[in-house]
Amino acid sequence: MILVNTDYITGKTLEILGIVKGSTIQSRNIGRDITQGFKTLVGGELKAYTEMMDDARALATKRMVAEAEKLQADAVINIRYASAAVMQGAAEVMVYGTAVKFSV
Repeated sequence: MILVNTDYITGKTLEILGIVKGSTIQSRNIGRDITQGFKTLVGGELKAYTEMMDDARALATKRMVAEAEKLQADAVINIRYASAAVMQGAAEVMVYGTAVKFSV
């Protein structure tokens, strides 16, 4: 499966199959919150949260690819990511794009 954030794939003629998406909602861990809270006192990257968001993006992408595979897509183009707080201590990561099949 080819995944790109452009609206084309060089050298390929594309047939649009439809929009596909994947999402997940991740909540913070109380132990992580305490240790990361101390980190905010001295500044710097909150690595535990960076890892959590990386994992969330990977899971959302996997779910989007699964939707594309159900459509028998060869690729997903125009991929975009979005995130938002959905409640105190929880964030949603969503990825979406256009599933396409290569025309002959």
